[in-house]
Order: sequence, then C-alpha cells, then structure tokens
Amino acid sequence: MGDESLAGRHSRGPRSVRGSGRRARRNGRRPRAGGFGGGSAPAAPRADADDSDACREAALTLLDAAARSSGALARRLVDKGFDANVVDQVIDRLTRLGLVDDQAYAQDLLRSCLHRTMGERGVLSEMTRKGLDPRLAAQVVAQASRDGLFVDSAYELGRKVARKTAGLELKVRKRRFWSAGSRKGHSPGLLNQVAADLFVPDDPLE
Repeated sequence: MGDESLAGRHSRGPRSVRGSGRRARRNGRRPRAGGFGGGSAPAAPRADADDSDACREAALTLLDAAARSSGALARRLVDKGFDANVVDQVIDRLTRLGLVDDQAYAQDLLRSCLHRTMGERGVLSEMTRKGLDPRLAAQVVAQASRDGLFVDSAYELGRKVARKTAGLELKVRKRRFWSAGSRKGHSPGLLNQVAADLFVPDDPLE
C-alpha cells in the first residue's frame, strides 16, 4: 500500500465501531470486550506477527477509532500480538506521513484537560497515562505553566465551586474547593491564592 493511499484512507474519518460489532456477530464472532479503548491481556501469538502490512492495517483501524499517541498505539499493537520491531517500523512510517503526531496530540490533550479545569500535576499525569513521551509531556506542561494557563484553570475552577456552594459556610466552601483542586492536580500554593481571592467573608457571590 502506497503512502498516498494510507493518507487517503485515514482522511475518510473514523469507522463505526458499532457497525463492526454487528458484522462480527453476524459472522459468529463476538467483539472483544472493551472495544478499542478497553484494557486487555496480550493476544496469543499470531501467524502474521511479522507482517508489516497487517500491522499497518491494524494501526489505521485503531487511529480511525480514536486519536492516539505513538506510545499508546504501540502498546495496543503489541497487545494484539504484533512484533515490537514491526510495530516501531509501522509507527515511524505513519509519523512521517503525519498520521501520528505526538506534538499535535499533546496540544489537543492539553486543551481538553484545561477545559476540565485540571492543574499542572493532573495534566502531566494524564499525558503520561495516554502514552506520550515523558519529556514531551513535561515540555508542553512547562510551556503552559509559563503562559499562565494553569492559573486561569484554577481560577475558573474556583469560580465554579463558588457558584455551586453559594450560601454555605465559608469553611465548607473552601474545603470543597480544596478537595476539587487537589483531585484535578493543582498546586497547594495556587489553591491558596485562589481561595484567598474568591472565598472571603461577605463574598459577593453568596
């Protein structure tokens, strides 16, 4: 399969996972539990483990279902029984074609995390969990910190908690903010700053 064909196939967009499940049931096979995103034990050795074409097709199917980092994609392919060296070769080729782009994936994931009002520690943990190289994750998070994005995220979280807890005792409101901020990975110092600014006696939000 040529490089142009690979890029063209992927540009058609995600396939229907639900439709694949129906086809599998019609053929007497059950779809694997958890779908594309579910965790699973490594597959049994497969006859085409060294077949780069089969590995590439499996990689494209996974990418059709959801965007993935190179690390997450490699794990899934190895779990499917493909040889690790073949997997590396396939991912290198897909990266050259622009079908796997860890930098772009990291930026998309950062935006998603900030939308969920997550903090620096939380975002770094999420990026690592999603298979991004720790060095790349650290660089993206460090730049976001320099740009003040986590400060904005913490204040947005503080405003949300302030609205939801209006009318409660001040200590209760602060405690709920601290609990939410800690779960989302904000630093204690930043949480202190936000709490001091937004949760004060005679708060106008109350």
